[in-house]
Amino acid sequence: MKDRKGILIKLFFSMLEISAFTFGGGFVIISLMKKRFVDVYHYLDEDEMLDMTALAQASPGPIAVNSAILVGYRVQGLPGMIVSVLGTIIPPTVIISIISIFYRLFATNLYVTLILRGMQAGVAAIIADVVFSLGSKVVKEENFVHDAMILLSFIAVYFLHLNVAIVILLAGLVGFLESRFKRSTE
Repeated sequence: MKDRKGILIKLFFSMLEISAFTFGGGFVIISLMKKRFVDVYHYLDEDEMLDMTALAQASPGPIAVNSAILVGYRVQGLPGMIVSVLGTIIPPTVIISIISIFYRLFATNLYVTLILRGMQAGVAAIIADVVFSLGSKVVKEENFVHDAMILLSFIAVYFLHLNVAIVILLAGLVGFLESRFKRSTE
C-alpha cells in the first residue's frame, strides 16, 4: 500500500512539474512524459508510450490531458488517472488565471512578445525531437506498410491539407486491417 501511495505521489508531482514548466503544447509534454515515465521511472516501455501518443492524438480534447489519463490509468488505474490529470491541469489553470488578470500588460509588452517568439524556436526543436525519437522506432521495424503510412500521412497533411483527424482514422484502419491480415495468415 505504501508503494502505491509513493507511485501516486510521483505521478502527481511529475505531471505537475512537466505541466508547469512546459511551453508549446501536447507534443512537448509527451516528449517529457516519455523521458520521465519510460526512461527514468520505467513505468512504461517505448511501445506503450508510442501507442498512448497515438491514442491521445486521436482522442478529442487536449493531448496533454489525454496522455495524462492514459499514463496515469496504465500506471495506477483510476487513482493514477485522477492524480495525473490533476497534476496536468493545475499549472495551466493557475497560469491562465494570472495572465487574464494582467492581460493588458502582457499583450502590449515588447519583452513578453520577444520572449514568446524566442520560445517558439525551442518548442519547434522539442517537437522535432518527439517526431524523430518516436518515429525512428517505427522506421526501425522495417515494415513497408508502416513506412508507407508515414510518407502518405505526411503528404496528405502537408501537401493535400487533409484534416489530421481523417488521416489518423485512416491510419488506424490500415493498422487494424494489417493486424487482421497477419492473424489470418498465421
